[in-house]
Amino acid sequence: MGKPDERPWFPIQTERLQLREFRSNDYEDVHAYASDLETVRFMDWGPNTPRISRERLDLMLKEQAVWPRADVNLAVELVERRQVIGSARLGLDGLGGADVGYTYGSAFWRKGYGYEAALALMTAGFEALELHRIWATCDVRNVGSIALLEKLGMRREGALRKNRRVRALPQFEIGPS
Repeated sequence: MGKPDERPWFPIQTERLQLREFRSNDYEDVHAYASDLETVRFMDWGPNTPRISRERLDLMLKEQAVWPRADVNLAVELVERRQVIGSARLGLDGLGGADVGYTYGSAFWRKGYGYEAALALMTAGFEALELHRIWATCDVRNVGSIALLEKLGMRREGALRKNRRVRALPQFEIGPS
């Protein structure tokens, strides 16, 4: 068994996916999901402009050069297409626990990729990193994410009201008349 500061515990290969560090040439795929209104509907970021997607990818590439690091963000690549369809994150708290997070392009929802990637990441957390607890948070309106977390064996422990500013994108906007 490894410890969080021992490298590498990734990339992680699953039946259909590879969870790996981001690459500079992932930009088009990253921007495709990060600019999709449906994908970011319940996120506290986005939809991204091309500039923001480039800046975020550049920042992730810079962060990847540091080891050890508490936050490990991995590209989720659909192997058969060699396409990045989202990202998965494990944020270590330094106390033997971590939070898991993910974002997948809406075109790839309801195909089992989210479960496959999150399960692989959590398995690495428990087995390779010897974590004792992994948790997640999501917007209570995000029924798809809640179902995924429950399928992973998580249970709801509470609702944090007004914990952070997260908005659902409006169906329409009203501008000045």
